[in-house]
Amino acid sequence: MATAYKPKNILITGAAGFIASHVCNRLIRNYPEYNIVVLDKLDYCSNLKNLLPSRSSLNIKFIKGDIGSADLVNFILLTESIDTIMHFAAQTHVDNSFGNSFEFTKNNIYGTHVLLEACKVTGQIKRFIHVSTDEVYGETEEDAVVGNHEASQLLPTNPYSATKAGAEMLVMAYGRSYGLPVITTRGNNVYGPNQFPEKLIPKFILLAMKGKPLPIHGDGSNVRSYLYCEDVAEAFEVILHRGEVGHVYNIGTKKERRVIDVAKEICELFSLNPDTEIKFVENRPFNDQRYFLDDQKLKNLGWFERTTWEEGLKKTMEWYVKNPDWWGDVSGALIPHPRMLMMPGIERQFDGPDISNSDSAPADNSSQSQMVVPSPRNKPPAQKSSLKFLIYGRTGWIGGLLGKICEKQGIPYEYGRGRLEERAQLLADIQSVKPTHVFNAAGVTGRPNVDWCETHKPETIRTNVVGTLTLADICREHGLLMMNYATGCIFEYDEAHPIRSGIGFKEEDKPNFTGSFYSKTKAMVEELLKVYDNVCTLRVRMPISSDLSSPRNFITKIVRYDKVVDIPNSMTILDELLPISVEMVKRNCRGIWNFTNPGVVSHNEILELYKKYIDPSFKWVNFTLEEQAKVIVAPRSNNEMDASKLKKEFPELLPIKDSLIKYVFEPNKKSFA
Repeated sequence: MATAYKPKNILITGAAGFIASHVCNRLIRNYPEYNIVVLDKLDYCSNLKNLLPSRSSLNIKFIKGDIGSADLVNFILLTESIDTIMHFAAQTHVDNSFGNSFEFTKNNIYGTHVLLEACKVTGQIKRFIHVSTDEVYGETEEDAVVGNHEASQLLPTNPYSATKAGAEMLVMAYGRSYGLPVITTRGNNVYGPNQFPEKLIPKFILLAMKGKPLPIHGDGSNVRSYLYCEDVAEAFEVILHRGEVGHVYNIGTKKERRVIDVAKEICELFSLNPDTEIKFVENRPFNDQRYFLDDQKLKNLGWFERTTWEEGLKKTMEWYVKNPDWWGDVSGALIPHPRMLMMPGIERQFDGPDISNSDSAPADNSSQSQMVVPSPRNKPPAQKSSLKFLIYGRTGWIGGLLGKICEKQGIPYEYGRGRLEERAQLLADIQSVKPTHVFNAAGVTGRPNVDWCETHKPETIRTNVVGTLTLADICREHGLLMMNYATGCIFEYDEAHPIRSGIGFKEEDKPNFTGSFYSKTKAMVEELLKVYDNVCTLRVRMPISSDLSSPRNFITKIVRYDKVVDIPNSMTILDELLPISVEMVKRNCRGIWNFTNPGVVSHNEILELYKKYIDPSFKWVNFTLEEQAKVIVAPRSNNEMDASKLKKEFPELLPIKDSLIKYVFEPNKKSFA
């Protein structure tokens, strides 16, 4: 056998996804001498939490970006001295490919081409492992006793597998024409922890957990082979070190199962009756009956399947039971025929600030990234909208929710790609998107809180002040209204506005809170923005939404604290107010607006509602502002804001406590025996 290959600097594309994250974590664990660079654009089925086992390692670096960016790929290869690429990044769900096939061509073929060209140009790659699929072979005959071997003809039957076959042709061509050291893998279905539930096994498990029917395409007689994720990760470890350049390796198993049998076994795990819990739905436009691989070539390298089906399914079930909210709201993925939006995935950064417009530092943003929206079926085409929004802050909480609202209202929108402080990039966005309005929901708030800004002042200024002003200036040049989501944390109770007096700060009042550097930058930029008559500034405070799993939600924060203060504050119920901000654009509203619900609510009042509606056993402990000051770096703003201007424009706006009950606690209400 040839000498084992030893990489030094590995680029793994798509490593925040399912299979690649298991491969990445395994390599980090087993080979601390390897330097691993992760490149992932964080689409809907990616999650930085998948890489948590590697978080503390010094030999991993995460870069948020798209493999379709030639400049970025070339930059990474050169600056990181990459000698090995393991290319997992791809759109992979067949159902999606029937509804949005161009995205598959863009990601799977064009993205692969960009990588190959970068390898050719830099001339430093010693291994390029291209990850393909068993579906490129097309259907296997039902009575076949020998599986497809690596030299079998490629006969893809759906847009997804066709793009993977096309990408393989490019890989082969670059290997032969330019001598690139390529290896291709073709694998069976993989299952296990961390998998996005558009795939069959996690979908069925989550539906069973919710007590909902398990939908089966057609009659459920389709046969699939399933490999446990850790076995597959080991297969890639073997191929990396022992695979021969120019070869293809099938990663497969001889153990096949009908879809109907998988559903029945999952029902049994949850003590459910398959006769009542399984429902048969319309089949895919084309659904291959069987995929069957000959995996002897890989076994010759020393790999073999270790995990039995029963053991792997039990492990997977137990993981989802322990982590039901890993992906947040996945209701759109659990329908029989999902059509997921090609949108950024759940984004969790390891350390550092929340920089919502950054391509290099992803923000913690569970509510947006969990958003999945099925395309309507058999629905007449909607009337073309006269609006088109350009939204900055796609990885931020508010930016993501704005995308949801646009989808619901049928308003075309795109997320800005440029960094706010880079004028040329913003101009390119404007010219490319041609928006009617611009929304700025990007900014640095700090991670895990505003204390971060105290030690990262230049970074805070760069985004919160320079970036915001640059965007406002460009919008003014192009005659565009900019909706700017700002903060009300620039005031504190004083003699003219005593606590519990009902006297709130108005839009024209001068900010009086300078306790935190974050608030200073926000007050500074708000004052400077007054020069721009094309800006509508919305002062958001202590935002709350109905998604109680979001770590940015004020309620989620305080229920996790050991102790809380009890001070009345103005707050913003996003479920009610964000749609109003879209309406404000339509009404051409400008200037400064206190963007809160009327009135105030205290920490204890919120926690009492939480106890009443969510958890009757919940308990908490209060402490004073003086005690709080001992455990935080920067003081916090507490105030009441006068929302009468907004109430006059939108008379239907609910008082804060009524809005909390209607939009947050009633939808999350739990019944108690």
